[in-house]
Amino acid sequence: QVQLVESGGGLVQAGGSLRLSCAASGRTFSNYAMGWFRQAPGKEREFVASISTGGGSTYYEDSVKGRFTISRDNAKNTVYLQMDSLKVEDTAVYYCAANYLLVRTRSRDYDYWGQGTQVTVSS
Repeated sequence: QVQLVESGGGLVQAGGSLRLSCAASGRTFSNYAMGWFRQAPGKEREFVASISTGGGSTYYEDSVKGRFTISRDNAKNTVYLQMDSLKVEDTAVYYCAANYLLVRTRSRDYDYWGQGTQVTVSS
């Protein structure tokens, strides 16, 4: 089992920044590719970003490219999502997820999920 705990969400004005963190425990963190997903009210959960086990490969949903940066620190068992130039449409609950070895962009490929952290962007 992998336990994931997100933090760092909050209320921010459009154009502002937030950094989300996801702390992992339970298994060898460096064996897991990590992803960030989000779900807005009334919408399906969608892919935001993912990162390979060693951090050398990253993937982004088109609408966040150039604004969001995913990174990881395997020594701290933590994955981050730096979110800059936030827009109102980025408002959602953000979830981190873990998948053994393989980096993926579909939520159904991830085995472990955190409880989510709310991000609200005001205009």
